[in-house]
Amino acid sequence: MRLPLVAIVGRPNVGKSTLFNRLTGSRRALVDDTPGVTRDRLAAEVSVRGRSILLVDTAGLDADADSEIDAAVQEQARAAVEAADAILFVTDGQAGLVPQEHEIADLLRRTKRPVALAVNKIDAPRHAPRMLEFHALGLEPVRAISAEHGSGAWDVLEEIVAKLPPPAEQAPEAPLAERPLRVAIVGRPNVGKSSLLNQLAGETRVVVSSEGGTTRDAIDVSVERDGRSYVFVDTAGMRRAGRRDRLVERGSALMAVRAIEDADVALVLLDASEGFTDQDARVLMLVRERGRPCLLLANKWDRVGGEDAAKRARDGIERRLRPVSDVPVLEVSAKTGKNTGRILPLAAKVAEAAAQEIPTSALNRWLQDAVRRHEPSMAQRGTRKRPIKFFYATQAGTRPPTFVLFCTEPREVLDSYRRFLENRLREDFGFAGVPVRLRLRKRHAERET
Repeated sequence: MRLPLVAIVGRPNVGKSTLFNRLTGSRRALVDDTPGVTRDRLAAEVSVRGRSILLVDTAGLDADADSEIDAAVQEQARAAVEAADAILFVTDGQAGLVPQEHEIADLLRRTKRPVALAVNKIDAPRHAPRMLEFHALGLEPVRAISAEHGSGAWDVLEEIVAKLPPPAEQAPEAPLAERPLRVAIVGRPNVGKSSLLNQLAGETRVVVSSEGGTTRDAIDVSVERDGRSYVFVDTAGMRRAGRRDRLVERGSALMAVRAIEDADVALVLLDASEGFTDQDARVLMLVRERGRPCLLLANKWDRVGGEDAAKRARDGIERRLRPVSDVPVLEVSAKTGKNTGRILPLAAKVAEAAAQEIPTSALNRWLQDAVRRHEPSMAQRGTRKRPIKFFYATQAGTRPPTFVLFCTEPREVLDSYRRFLENRLREDFGFAGVPVRLRLRKRHAERET
């Protein structure tokens, strides 16, 4: 089911990432006193009074944003209005109300989406009068919070989630083979996303159809190939004709989160002539965190000159992919068409792998064989060590494939052994490029690790 997306927006250095960390219970976002320091677009699934939402920190996928801050914030606000289901507008109670926030408020007032105004850095009762001037923005509710200390933070999130429409009843989705495969093309700026889409659409020689645009011209593009239908999800929101401005890409990045959510498979592009950058890794990990199968496309391979340069490029990609070495890599060129004909069939194969259901009998044979080949470390109980026994396994879901393994001491199973089991699942059942979720449970107990 499509999760409601709640976007945290606001000027740089008002505490968006601190609030994100507070609400998600993580320290994954980089927090610093320098304006605009956050380098990650982070999304996390959060349960609010029994309802799951996707919380997005809109600090930006562009790692080099260093100027035209006003334009960047405006672009993020517009993207949030278009892509989000609700918006949490964060301001700085210490800095006070600034003119730029009137402009953002004007934009948010015109949306039909729920909006809440959180005045941050109200760290003590004596600071409460600081929030009064923010009522001039004409947004309700206005709530005082301290992202650093936690006061009021969860309350304002609960308040805005309560205003979301109730979850819609959804009919069971048709099997992948009976409907178009939804494909998201994602990546950092200027890696060739639009060129690749044009190459794929052009080679199939079919009519490209547009379904409902927005102010960011986000469209779904339909392609037919070898008797199969594909829909590229919201890729136009990340591609505009002419010079690609980094600030526009910052605003479009929030749409990439939604595109990933809506996709059956993601194509993650990098510029092979520039190598595998930190930003490419962040995009790839976002796809993996959201449980989507993916391919990594090393685009612009035509610019990699000579065998020595090609070897360096391959070695660099392989080194950066070690934590997720199962992801298939294709060396492609959207400009020349190199290997582009292999993309969609491989994407379909990876997506189908993510949707497969493994019979329980086959899973249990696999588990017995995996444990026999490599037994888990002993569980430590005081001064005594006890063996960890695995009993049986069952599949709890698909897309991503989720498996429940019952054992004696789930909390004592090492992360390295979890990774071993995940890798064996991938190897034995063809889950290359597919995130696999393992849940360990104590036998005859409900508690899960």
